[in-house]
Order: sequence, then C-alpha cells, then structure tokens
Amino acid sequence: MLHNIYAFLFLLFTMLASAAPVGDETVTVTDHAVRYGTGGGIAGLIILILDIIVIVEVLQSNRPVPHKLLWILIVVLFPLVGMLIYFFFSNREAHKSSYEPIL
Repeated sequence: MLHNIYAFLFLLFTMLASAAPVGDETVTVTDHAVRYGTGGGIAGLIILILDIIVIVEVLQSNRPVPHKLLWILIVVLFPLVGMLIYFFFSNREAHKSSYEPIL
C-alpha cells in the first residue's frame, strides 16, 4: 500500500514538473478578467460544493484511515477528475454502513 502511495506521488510530482511553462511570454489583461473566462464562475462553485460533499462522505465512511486520507488527497489535488473517480470507482455502497472517526 505504501509503495503504491510513493509511486502515485512520484508520478504526480513528475507531472507537475513537466507542466512548467514552455515560453516566457507575459500576458496582460486590459479588460475585465471574467469576460475572458478566468473568473471561475458557476462551474467552479458547483465543483467546489461537490468536492466538499465527497470529502464529507469519505470522512463518514467505514474505510480505514489511510484509505480515507488517500481519497481526500486525490479529490483535493484533482478536484473534477478526483470527484468523478470517487463516484464511479470507490465502491461507495460497501463502505457506507458505519463511521470510523479519524481522530
């Protein structure tokens, strides 16, 4: 399990390192930023609310604590993709029966 976490973190940091900007151009915005789609808007708010719902559901599940922390880490690092992976692949019904607090 720990080896898988290390491999995941290595892959994550490799992806982050390769995401460095290619050019050294600077972008200047002369008009309202929301007009160009950089404001976040309704979609960002919806994703934030759904991510909070996922985190609360993970905390209330009967998964072992390391599994809870890993799911929360995935959802926090990759908000949209992590939420979708959780909803489709987490076997939510099997872990719904009881509550194991983290602390």
